[in-house]
Amino acid sequence: MAGGLAALLDDVAVLARMAAASVDDVAAAAGRASVKAAGVVVDDTAVTPQYVRGVEPSRELPIIRRIATGSLGNKAVIIVFALLLSQFIPWLLTPILMLGGLYLSFEGAEKVWERVSGHHQDETPVVERGPDAEKKLIRSAVTTDFILSAEIMVIALNEIAGEAFWSRAVILVVVGLAITALVYGVVAVIVKMDDLGLHLAGKDSPGVQKFGHGLVRSMPTVLNVIGFVGMLAMLWVGGHILLVGLDELGVTAPYHLVHVLADPAAGIAGVGAFLGWLVSTVCSAVFGLIVGAVIVAVTHLVPRRGGEPDPAA
Repeated sequence: MAGGLAALLDDVAVLARMAAASVDDVAAAAGRASVKAAGVVVDDTAVTPQYVRGVEPSRELPIIRRIATGSLGNKAVIIVFALLLSQFIPWLLTPILMLGGLYLSFEGAEKVWERVSGHHQDETPVVERGPDAEKKLIRSAVTTDFILSAEIMVIALNEIAGEAFWSRAVILVVVGLAITALVYGVVAVIVKMDDLGLHLAGKDSPGVQKFGHGLVRSMPTVLNVIGFVGMLAMLWVGGHILLVGLDELGVTAPYHLVHVLADPAAGIAGVGAFLGWLVSTVCSAVFGLIVGAVIVAVTHLVPRRGGEPDPAA
């Protein structure tokens, strides 16, 4: 009996170690997938606060909570579709991912054009008066989130394409939950930061007042920095997706050129790994900018050929 109990305990210990290893593998894979989706995540974080500008402060967090709930629904639908696609039509993932790369490159190049030309599209929904205003605002935000969430989940899926079906499912769920919590948690902090600054500015302590005023003044700069980093990240991720996708489809010259440029830098002692990554990242961003600029040019010229001049041109 004692021998049987010892054997049972050994089996339990083995299963526990296997379960712990599986959890570690899922966490590691989810981390890798999330890093690859960084460009879209930063852009999502930069765009979402725009939706609550002009909203009553008491409604900001409830609106963000409803947008986050809608984002989870978006990701659930996308995960089911992406898993079925990867299971039965896996060859279609690369073209779909490249379409996402085109979209990211276009968005990044559009933002570069806006900064260079001085023309900025108004991404903030009009806050209308009336009972349906909040619903319209949330619906608009959730629609935008669907596009960004689709990019995040497809990028993540591409990173774990070699995993078993249920492992892919678990990893995508972990990535979806983690990124949603991260994005909308950060957004909630950002949109309430100016309220915190105003609250601190009303305190008796001169030091606390000064900090509060500085917090309020710094928020536009913080949003601008997040937007700028998001722009660069979209170009980098979009360009990298396109380079890798072209390479997998047989057009190897662009990605080969990146390796030719990055390999000498990677061979430098001490800092080679960083320099190699930096050269590769810059090349991906430049490629994304070139492709995105072509799409931006086409989208600006087509309306003009139809007789309606582009106001941003």
